[in-house]
Amino acid sequence: MLERFRKRRRKAVKRTGKRLIRGLRGFLARQSLVSNDPVLDPAGFAFLQPFEEHWEEIHEELRQILRHKDCVPAFEDVSTDQKKIARGRQWRTFILFGFGSRLPKNCRHAPRTTALLEQVPKLQTAWFSILEPGYHITAHQGVSKGILRCHLGLIVPDRREDCWMRVDDQKCVWQPGKTLVFDDTYDHEVLNDTPQERVVLLFDFERPMRFWGRLVNRLFIRALKLTAYYREPKARLEGFEEQFEAATRRAEILLEGLGEQDVQAAPSPPLGGERCAE
Repeated sequence: MLERFRKRRRKAVKRTGKRLIRGLRGFLARQSLVSNDPVLDPAGFAFLQPFEEHWEEIHEELRQILRHKDCVPAFEDVSTDQKKIARGRQWRTFILFGFGSRLPKNCRHAPRTTALLEQVPKLQTAWFSILEPGYHITAHQGVSKGILRCHLGLIVPDRREDCWMRVDDQKCVWQPGKTLVFDDTYDHEVLNDTPQERVVLLFDFERPMRFWGRLVNRLFIRALKLTAYYREPKARLEGFEEQFEAATRRAEILLEGLGEQDVQAAPSPPLGGERCAE
């Protein structure tokens, strides 16, 4: 009975939340100090330029993380609310910041990336988004009009035209080292119709707005943190951090055991090649 009550309560909270979100979108759009278009010009956000200038350093940190890709959680494992768009462990997320909170163990694996992210005004979330070959993220919409999303292209398939994102009626393709800013409350989907993986650094930041827009949006985000939508993924993240830490420690011990000469002679493991212990 308790479980049935919790399920009914969760559904009721979701219905109420969706109505509130729809009502807020128009108000926050009117409070916006930047364009309300589906895709925005990155040049309007000066803090994004350093990401393009230092993208190769970010890419190198990503490359080291991908050595243990099997220990990077699937999106549906982090957030069960996303199972409609994340299935079969084909979309993995190495999370650095969640709802403004820093994940210290994960951030230690990407110190340069973390330092750049900490310069983003009102950063909300940030992660490396890893999309497997052939996967389709079906059409969906984000939560708050008060948040904008940025992608920094890091690994882009050779057949770039076959790996794209549609935001409303605009089709976007990624470029290595280039940022893409969009409003994820517009209907959007992603398709990687290639034999190669696609990886971007994805992060959300507060939309520039007038005072009342900022106030209402921050109150809304604070209320969101009290719901299962936020609390359940947050509770899981610590376990995923520990799992990744264990994988990297095992790899370091293995390399130390080989000895310096053996390490120099041994071939580098393929990206994502190490199996993660259950």
